[in-house]
Amino acid sequence: MASASRAEAAADIVAELAARVPPGTRLGTKDELRARCEVSVGTFNETLRLLQARGVVTVQRGPGGGLFAAEQTPMARLAQSVLALDASRADVTEALRIRNALEPLLWQDALWHASPADIRDLRVHLERMDGAVEAGDADGFVRANWRLHARVADITPNALLCSLYVALLELVERHALGVRPQGGVPLAQHVRDRCRLHAALIDALDKRDEEELMRLVAEHDTTTAVDMG
Repeated sequence: MASASRAEAAADIVAELAARVPPGTRLGTKDELRARCEVSVGTFNETLRLLQARGVVTVQRGPGGGLFAAEQTPMARLAQSVLALDASRADVTEALRIRNALEPLLWQDALWHASPADIRDLRVHLERMDGAVEAGDADGFVRANWRLHARVADITPNALLCSLYVALLELVERHALGVRPQGGVPLAQHVRDRCRLHAALIDALDKRDEEELMRLVAEHDTTTAVDMG
């Protein structure tokens, strides 16, 4: 099972635990829950990111700390309602369309709030995309691409935007095996072009070049066909 799928499966396990208890209930330490989910440290870190983005858990540090069931805010319920869609081809296509419409807001927030550490993390995700291209792993490229976008969502201070965007991203990721370029462009060329485009987006963020960033976001917002699982 791919790491992303294992993280999602672990998130579902923890979310089910949280749904059974009142808000504020301690679910366990990070290590205890990781062992229960039978995943690696790296995979559980991704699980925790998913859970926090969905508003399912809160994390407390220090003695007596750990993961706690969160209050189900309207934002959390919105994210859960997105994930509860039937995930038909129409659902996934519409989720992709809405996600694309949110991209300018997300990147504009990143322009004003990205720290040097955020930029470094984005470049790490970009390296993973490049590695998948070099390996000829189209599905690995798509997963790395989605992880980069989830990391961009982490930057925005707008909790509603982050929650909705990540939920839409998860819906597409869970039910799409891959993304096919339209217009007869060869897949190998498509993924190389997308890599270059994302590199340019991160460079524009780093330079705080709003005009260039928005131009690239408009170029990035390309409708693609989805291969359903």
